[in-house]
Amino acid sequence: MTRGRSHLPRDLALWITLLTAYACLHPFSGWRSTGVGPFDYLIAPWPRWFTWGDVWLNVAGFMPLGFAWATCMLRHLKPGRLLLLVWLAGTLVSFCVETTQNYLPTRVASNVDLSMNSLGTLLGAFAGVRWGRIFEDDGVLPRWRHRRFLPGHVGGMGIVLIVLWWFSLLNPSSYLFANGDLHVLVNGVPALRLGGGDFQRIETLLAAANTLALGLVAQRAMKRQSPWLVGLIILLGLAVKALATTVFLAPPQPLHWATPGGLRGLVLGAGALFLLWPMPSAIRMSVASLSLLAATALVNLAPDNPYWDVSTRLIAEGHVLNFHGATQLMASFWPFLALLWLGLVGPGTAGKVDRFGDDRV
Repeated sequence: MTRGRSHLPRDLALWITLLTAYACLHPFSGWRSTGVGPFDYLIAPWPRWFTWGDVWLNVAGFMPLGFAWATCMLRHLKPGRLLLLVWLAGTLVSFCVETTQNYLPTRVASNVDLSMNSLGTLLGAFAGVRWGRIFEDDGVLPRWRHRRFLPGHVGGMGIVLIVLWWFSLLNPSSYLFANGDLHVLVNGVPALRLGGGDFQRIETLLAAANTLALGLVAQRAMKRQSPWLVGLIILLGLAVKALATTVFLAPPQPLHWATPGGLRGLVLGAGALFLLWPMPSAIRMSVASLSLLAATALVNLAPDNPYWDVSTRLIAEGHVLNFHGATQLMASFWPFLALLWLGLVGPGTAGKVDRFGDDRV
């Protein structure tokens, strides 16, 4: 069957757009009118107080959006029109969120932010025009993807799910790989009261269950069973976790995640994955679903780790906190997205065309 162009850039572009909008409007509370015109910020003078870190984060935050959307439309428009359209679209997205920020007490609409977001979109679009053809049929990524991962839209969603798992790990939570915590979205009191040794056991269980579930999800997304590739995905997750605890915590602590309980759980989860690897797909998918459900229930019952809170603090700098809100959202919902994907793809047989379309992603 003839392969079409990869839909992966489109899927990533949609997620990037949603997460960018969420980060710009987080925390979505305290809506009110300030009494000033919604567009007055457009003609405001250069702010007296600002940080260059926020300026560059505004540029960098919109570059992925520009790159992804430019890559999506690369085959349909000439470079000049493509750059103009993506730049205008990214500027419009920024204009909408900056104007909406007028009604959020924790946010300040800024023409500087709008300008830097617009510049970031344009730079990302230039990069998309220059390097976006790696997603074409004869590009490196599609050829590698068709060799390694399931065909069809569900296979593509599996790849996006792995990318979103990496993104969720930028949230420096107190338990290794512990996604699914809904406390940040719903006010609730954890039911468990734990001592020091209990925290280590909770860390072990959470790290083991999430390592096992992620490994089984990645295995199901693959056309060819590849233990080294699953291992690489998990190692990259640890690298992302180290990056998060280096960049977003003060003082930087790149190995803060490497607690005795977390490391023990990582080894146990990897061992369980090794034992389950040759099992029938239906058994592996059932174990993956149960692991996700058990880990999600446990992380919502367990209180925050007090040792984490005493020894660290999140860097309290504007856009860092906003980005942290987006990573928190993805960390909260990732297990549910994984369960939905497992239900869609089913146990199946690796290499078959899925029920949701042809063998394109």
